[in-house]
Amino acid sequence: MTSPLLHVLVPGRHHLITAFQVQRLREILRGEARDEAGNAVEMTNGAAVVWAVTSATHHGTRRNPVPANRREAMIEATSDAAGLTSLVAPVPDVPHSPRFASTVVRSASLTLGLYLTPATTVVACSTPEVAALFRELGYRIVPMEDGFDPQPELPWRVLELAVADGAGWRDLVDPAALRYLERYRLLDLIRATHADPTVSADGDLTQTRDYAVYAAAFDEGSDRKWEQVEPFIVPGRIVDLGCAAGGLLARASRDPRLFDSDLFGVDVSRALIAEAEHRRDQGAFANPNVFFAQRNLPHAPVFDDRSVHTTITVALTHEISSYGNGVDDLRLLAQRIFQQTAPGGVWINSDVLGPAGGERLVNLVLEGDDPGEATDFTAWSSDRIVDHLAALTPSQTLTQFAADFPRLSGARCQVEWIRPGVAQMPLRDAMEFLTTRDYRRNWLSECHERFTTMEWSTWRDLLTSVGFELDPVSGPWRNDWLVENRFAVGAGLCDPETWESLAWPDTHILTVARRPI
Repeated sequence: MTSPLLHVLVPGRHHLITAFQVQRLREILRGEARDEAGNAVEMTNGAAVVWAVTSATHHGTRRNPVPANRREAMIEATSDAAGLTSLVAPVPDVPHSPRFASTVVRSASLTLGLYLTPATTVVACSTPEVAALFRELGYRIVPMEDGFDPQPELPWRVLELAVADGAGWRDLVDPAALRYLERYRLLDLIRATHADPTVSADGDLTQTRDYAVYAAAFDEGSDRKWEQVEPFIVPGRIVDLGCAAGGLLARASRDPRLFDSDLFGVDVSRALIAEAEHRRDQGAFANPNVFFAQRNLPHAPVFDDRSVHTTITVALTHEISSYGNGVDDLRLLAQRIFQQTAPGGVWINSDVLGPAGGERLVNLVLEGDDPGEATDFTAWSSDRIVDHLAALTPSQTLTQFAADFPRLSGARCQVEWIRPGVAQMPLRDAMEFLTTRDYRRNWLSECHERFTTMEWSTWRDLLTSVGFELDPVSGPWRNDWLVENRFAVGAGLCDPETWESLAWPDTHILTVARRPI
């Protein structure tokens, strides 16, 4: 005969709580439920529900739209309204693992100071894979939704209905949980996150980007980027869109002129915002008024109209056009930034640039007579891709790029080999290749991106059309270090008729766009 149990462990992400869950937990606590073997589940007087909130360190994604603190508060509010004795234990986000159940138990036990053993705890769960992992550890399983006819809707299914605003979904949510969701506008957050077309289920632009490498690259160039934008900053509310891990804002936080300013870092990537917040917690920012948020500005406004004095975008706009709807999304971005900019405020943008007259044909002369054949990298590790690309000649790298870039970005790469080591192609395509070819560590991710979509004239017309005035400093420029150390290594441009060498085009743009007073 088993002793009465002390705890009902309910593992889950708990983005909402259904009315059925509350009813079912009341039954379990009253000793009216049976485990999956048909045995009565006897509970002690005062037994508690332990809500294990999994993926507590992961939010702002379709998989986990609601932050853990909001989920915990919703559980507490719902439990109090329902008269459930409850304890809430956050569990860090972990990869799929056969040790998931033990991770949940140990994390919850450590957080609460309890021993959630099979002798004291029953697991309430209707997810077969999760139930099996707890069963292997010796825990009795009491089904939640399983075994009822008709079967109640599972919480994740109710969440899907809420996202679609399907008929009757409100009746399925516990009333106290629904009030909480509406009070904090969490339903709007959930729907906006699910509707964002540019971000994966895990809150990243791609599945192939190495964010450690990405953040390190941004950090390395932060001093140079700060020198470029600092002269044009208007103190007040300063926003760095595409802030990565906060390297640029760290420089801004040390500027005495900006000690009274509020600094905001916004990025679409969950991983980068998490790193930025970690750095802030470790004291990396001299200004205490530094804030970070995971948002996608083209998808929805972030700041109130006329509330931002400086918006900074560095190496961001090409990503927005690459992962969204091209120039249309850049126009939407410009409109959103104009709306949020205070009169007299400024948007400072620095990014790569497409060459003027990008459609004219050029001969791209490359080392390596044999262009070779492209390789399918689909199942390859990052290290293997790096080693393979490092062994290719420039000609062979172009062949690989001409296969991967159109497939991943949806853009064109027109190549005609007119003789060994010479490819005739539009100047835009040639510069697209040369801009990408050295990104070996993030090759598949970088081949998603289009670097040369916008020319200077296109930028000028776009910014003025939404209402900005351009500072005279605005315009295209050529990064000669990049030309000498990257583009010109094993490569050159020639006129297709005369075969005379061509000058390298402008590679970057700086725009300082002001909202008129």
